[in-house]
Amino acid sequence: MLYEGNLLKMRTEQANPVKYYLHPGDAGICMNDLLGKTVKIEYSGQINCISCGKQTKTSFGQGFCYNCLQTAPEASESVMRPELSKSHFGIARDIEWAEQHDLIEHFVYLAASSDLKVGVTRHHQVPTRWIDQGASSAVIIARTPNRHIAGIIEVWLKQYFTDKTNWREMLRNNLTSFNLPEEKEKAIGLLTPELKKYAEPGNEITTIDYPVLEYPNKISSISLDNVPVLEEVLTGIKGQYLLFGNGTVLNIRKHNGYFVKIRT
Repeated sequence: MLYEGNLLKMRTEQANPVKYYLHPGDAGICMNDLLGKTVKIEYSGQINCISCGKQTKTSFGQGFCYNCLQTAPEASESVMRPELSKSHFGIARDIEWAEQHDLIEHFVYLAASSDLKVGVTRHHQVPTRWIDQGASSAVIIARTPNRHIAGIIEVWLKQYFTDKTNWREMLRNNLTSFNLPEEKEKAIGLLTPELKKYAEPGNEITTIDYPVLEYPNKISSISLDNVPVLEEVLTGIKGQYLLFGNGTVLNIRKHNGYFVKIRT
């Protein structure tokens, strides 16, 4: 089969294991069905902005042209740094967008992988956010009415927990065992009295299993800019990465907007 179009991050469905769908153009490919098979990806050299659609020589911020990086609400600084959101003051690149994405319920969470990571996500992005990060399990610490407050809690807890994912260890599946209920209790205990009022009761744990036939020992991350034609056996999918039998991995989200042909 031949599929072609601009890459976007894989859509996921929580299942055992997670189901992944890649959408180059209008077509949808269930990537789980391709495990153990040879997949060929050909990059045309064309990149289109995922916001305005215009062709761009360079992709910024995982898929934007430079103008949209500076102006599009989905590329605003509060996307990466929630504490910088000012939408609760009526200040935003696009207040209607902010009302749907910033001025809604957010969760602060702990996600386990090679380390224990603190993070923020919109309520409707659970468990998608954790899947995209390649987490093995996660628990919600706090529930807030907007993005700014969630960001403030995250910043406070970053004094004690990392906010980064070690992608190499994650893809090797070098996991550390954590007692998430105990870690959640510890995290809440570290909050100031003002922030503790947002603590989430209960200890519901979400566990995540990924469609991987074999985890690599050595990892080589490749870019379609340097390797425009990739033809290898797909051995796994985790986070937003495709894992191949020769130890190479491809970060799909990094290639948002790249126009490709995929042969299966």
